[in-house]
Amino acid sequence: MTESKNATPTDEASASAGKDFIRIKVKNDLDTGRLRDGSLQTRFPPEPNGYLHLGHAKSICLNFGLAEEFGGRCNLRFDDTNPLKENQEYVDAIRADVRWLGFDWEDREYYASDYFEQLCILAEKLIVLGKAYVDSQTAEEIHNNRGTLTRPGLNSPFRNRGTEENLDLFRRMKAGEFPDGAHVLRAKIDMASPNVIMRDPILYRIRHAEHHRTRNRWCIYPMYDFTHCISDSLEKVTHSLCTLEFVNNRELYDWILETLDLFRSEQTEFARLSITRTVLSKRKLIQLVTEGHVSGWDDPRMPTLSGLRRRGVPAEAIREFCARIGIARADNIVDYGFFEFCIREILNATAKRAMAVLDPLKIILENYPEDRIEWFDLPFFPDEPEKGAQSLPFSREIWIERSDFREDAPEKFFRLAPGREVRLRYAYYITCKEVRKDSTGRIDSLVCVYDPQSRGGGSPDRRKVRGTLHWVSIAHAVPAAVRLYDSLFLQDDPENIPAGKTFLDTLNPNSLRTVAARIDPGIASLPPGERVQFERLGYFCVDPESTPAHPVFNRIVTLKDTWAKLEQRRS
Repeated sequence: MTESKNATPTDEASASAGKDFIRIKVKNDLDTGRLRDGSLQTRFPPEPNGYLHLGHAKSICLNFGLAEEFGGRCNLRFDDTNPLKENQEYVDAIRADVRWLGFDWEDREYYASDYFEQLCILAEKLIVLGKAYVDSQTAEEIHNNRGTLTRPGLNSPFRNRGTEENLDLFRRMKAGEFPDGAHVLRAKIDMASPNVIMRDPILYRIRHAEHHRTRNRWCIYPMYDFTHCISDSLEKVTHSLCTLEFVNNRELYDWILETLDLFRSEQTEFARLSITRTVLSKRKLIQLVTEGHVSGWDDPRMPTLSGLRRRGVPAEAIREFCARIGIARADNIVDYGFFEFCIREILNATAKRAMAVLDPLKIILENYPEDRIEWFDLPFFPDEPEKGAQSLPFSREIWIERSDFREDAPEKFFRLAPGREVRLRYAYYITCKEVRKDSTGRIDSLVCVYDPQSRGGGSPDRRKVRGTLHWVSIAHAVPAAVRLYDSLFLQDDPENIPAGKTFLDTLNPNSLRTVAARIDPGIASLPPGERVQFERLGYFCVDPESTPAHPVFNRIVTLKDTWAKLEQRRS
């Protein structure tokens, strides 16, 4: 973590209290009557060319959150201008993700494709005004003549075509007379502009491709920059909130709206979300999926909302995370540990406790009756016993975690070792008497004795026992597949890598490990999506693939909270 750049919950707490610069601006606009009808209108405008991720969650919470906070409205609009990359699957996934986060756009679901006819009319208006022309250069020629940050661009040889010729060519483009790439429609602005975006940007291109909504009705499609600002204008969006990479586009948006004499939405930029050990580039996420580095968009290692949902991250935790990191003007990097901190805060209060053993080691209690079965209460929430408990079966043979035993234990190892006594959570004190090994020398089982007077985890003589272990009864335990997820990348900034390498070179080969666990029978039939805390191990969620016969759990986060400890050291 880079201390000088990384956001902290302490640094950002004031932002979540309604004091960030965007909220201040919106409140001032409302108080001074600057808004035309006195109400706030925002929008969340994703392109349906991929699944939403944590960065989108920040924008969703901002746009919908502002509308809720100030009594306004927020539209869901799909900026679907590229038929080669967009499809209905993405539309459906985006809808599901926004709803899952807890927001509702009511009847205000719009598409840029709703405005294709109006956009065409407005493009012709620019031609008539002498502000747009049809360029017949190749894509390579247009790129080469655009210039650089230090060198102005060159005018197209077709820049001074007459109005009638431009209209005729544009209408023939629309009618499908030309192949892809034969012509484009460009704005006529300034090829010497210091803002490269203003150097006669392309407004329309020919693309003979089927659109997911309009099918084959169109063979020309407007560019994103032309469409986006006009869509905002047509929807009377009062505050167009964009991330910082669009700051240079604002000049073009204003030019388009002013030239066409349209309602101008006021654009304000804020810092996009950057989080350690994660990539939020849609292009890179698509690459991870298409090249098979993950199992799909909903792989629980992905920062997509569908992946986080499958992993078991609560929507409340994502909203809390977005609120706490706040809205800033400058780029910063948020430590992934802080995101996990927000997840733990929610799960600690909502996830019922259960018992599971991930790496089983057998214990035989030689003085415990072979035919006895006892039941012990495991509170769902130890600090709130009034919320109920479940009964755990206990028998002569139990499983414990293999890491909870050491044959040659150091002095400060407070768990089980030969001759040492420990407490079994909610059950008895036990002492290890014998270590049994298989033919390879691996520990096969432990022979222990239990203290009948310590039932419930106490002792009449009040002797101190330093270790407490979780366990499950061998006779009752249910086998389960438990998926242990770790960071998908090995370094904090997967994109800041040496020359000749790619972000794929930082992939963590151990980001997923599946273990054959033994779980409490009371949780084997939990429905997909249910979350529990395996005592001493972490928070887990039932995977959609799980069945009562073959339970599958995903680890959401461990119990270890490095962020909280870091903050304690800071204070």
